[in-house]
Amino acid sequence: MEDHGQQKSWFARNWGWVVPLGGCLTIIVLFFVFLGSMIFGVSKLMTGSDPYKEGLAKVQQDEYVIEILGEPIETNGMMQGEISIKNSVGIANISVPIKGPKGEAKLYVVGNKRNDQWTYSDMYVIISGTDEQIDLLGYEQNEDERQN
Repeated sequence: MEDHGQQKSWFARNWGWVVPLGGCLTIIVLFFVFLGSMIFGVSKLMTGSDPYKEGLAKVQQDEYVIEILGEPIETNGMMQGEISIKNSVGIANISVPIKGPKGEAKLYVVGNKRNDQWTYSDMYVIISGTDEQIDLLGYEQNEDERQN
């Protein structure tokens, strides 16, 4: 007589390759979750900064930029550059891709922070395709610098 023993479960037969593979997949998934959260966190910090918000506000109020790009003007991708703040002192050197219904451009903001106050040395837009540069500071920044 043949003794038909109970057949082992699928996991019992395959645990030797399932466990290492599952561990590797878990590590890979955790790495991408960590990477995504880091990118999201840094992006939120940068887009919440005063130079970013003030530059975007100037773009959205500038009549000439509105004439060229149309309304609404909004961001069009990831901001690049650096913002470094320590205590009440900081620097910003960023570029932000922007777009409107009529075209695309890039916003550039360069500034320094002293005593919790940002002063911008450059804030301009370069229109894609024509490379036209539009100064967003105008005489306003020059007058502020003369008074100091």
